[in-house]
Amino acid sequence: MAVRFGIDAWVKQHFRPLQGLKVGAIVNPTSVDARLRHLVDLLHEADGVTLGALFGPEHGIRGEAQYMVAVGDVAVDRRTGVPVHSLYGSTFESLSPKQEWLEGLDALVFDIQDVGARYYTYIYTMALAMKAAAKARLKFFVLDRPNPIGLDVVQGNLVGKRFRSFVGLYELPTRHGMTAGEIARLLNERERFGCDLEVVPCTGLRRSMSWVDTGRDFIPPSPNMPTPATALVYPGMCLGEGTNVSEGRGTCRPFEQFGAPWLDGHEVATALNALSLPGVRFRACSFTPTFDKFQGASCQGAFLHVTDRRAFDPFVTGIAVFQTCHRLGGDHFAWRADAYEFVDDIPAFDLLCGTGRVRRGIEAGWPLGKIVGSFPAELTPFLGLRQEHLLY
Repeated sequence: MAVRFGIDAWVKQHFRPLQGLKVGAIVNPTSVDARLRHLVDLLHEADGVTLGALFGPEHGIRGEAQYMVAVGDVAVDRRTGVPVHSLYGSTFESLSPKQEWLEGLDALVFDIQDVGARYYTYIYTMALAMKAAAKARLKFFVLDRPNPIGLDVVQGNLVGKRFRSFVGLYELPTRHGMTAGEIARLLNERERFGCDLEVVPCTGLRRSMSWVDTGRDFIPPSPNMPTPATALVYPGMCLGEGTNVSEGRGTCRPFEQFGAPWLDGHEVATALNALSLPGVRFRACSFTPTFDKFQGASCQGAFLHVTDRRAFDPFVTGIAVFQTCHRLGGDHFAWRADAYEFVDDIPAFDLLCGTGRVRRGIEAGWPLGKIVGSFPAELTPFLGLRQEHLLY
């Protein structure tokens, strides 16, 4: 039996919890029910519900914008005529709903697929919208969805206060093992948002499930997240955004492969396989990106083949990948130096890692074990807090 998402519960109830309310919806292309009908259309057609505004996260309501590209406001949604507001502009202030956008609304509804990594910005869009809703005294609903990389594994480290950004706005692990609804509950309490929050849970969801187990189609939540396999490697391979190594954007397998014109694929794959990292093997590969880094240039590197998803640690693997690229790339390798996610005085790699220790360790030539050895102890306090807010 397929897992039923939060949206499916509301469809079955004919959106009864919203009867008589004027609502705003925070959505993107993933906001569909079991029959692949979009929440915007369902709300627009629901008896007794007034759809008053739409809000789009990074990549936009229709999902066409690339990463870190400011999304401009659109006057109205073409299908419904409802006003559309962007929650991903060119400044940090543009990430929150403006209070004037919320005037006249009774509630906000969030229904967007997360991918389970703290870099993915949708959970921060949700959090900032919760804060705005609390200020405007609006009810806030989260229609919950599964975590495509699983709910029973927590990995990585916590974001240090100095390294907060829109890829790590709150103290969360790299791989948090939670649904958006569970994170909403945790942040509302820990950060004292004061939000009138209600999570509409999934039914039939177990923490041990993979995405395939849910029986549902995977709708790409962003342009470079085409499959659950992409999501699984993303908590480590997104670190490539903080380097001049291509993380596979501009190819049909982003994040599953990486490379650069100045790397030797066989040398890279051999070095990484020698580390015997759990649950993964590396294959030398070549690719030519059609956009982003090294557009039109032939790159060599390696492809990640996950052999055991339960043993695989994507964050440690990602650190090993870029540690190897740093060592083998020599003077060609560089850390990203331009402003990243609204922060201009901290290297992008450090913001992604949530600490400067990983980059410093790579530069100093530390063994991988020394770089990542403190991670399990860091997670201990979070695991206890997390337990209080789990729904499944």
